[in-house]
Amino acid sequence: MRPEEKNSEELLLEEEVVKQNEIILFNDNVNTFDHVINTLMDVCEHSPEQAEQCSLIVHYKGKCTVKTGEYDDLKPRCSQLLKAGLSAELV
Repeated sequence: MRPEEKNSEELLLEEEVVKQNEIILFNDNVNTFDHVINTLMDVCEHSPEQAEQCSLIVHYKGKCTVKTGEYDDLKPRCSQLLKAGLSAELV
């Protein structure tokens, strides 16, 4: 194996190791669709269509992953969702 191939293979392996966390939003019987949609647009930077789709998935399926990324980026976002009265969890 040539040195260039080995370095390229090591780089690919390093990229796969990066752990992606998720914010999961759970259904509740308290918040309105408008509140959930607006909060997702503000906190998670969703488009109106994406926020609406997530709110419908949460309503009918009970939960939905609303944001994926690195822990340090998601932690404050999850806290903002909780402060807005939504049920969310960072996993």
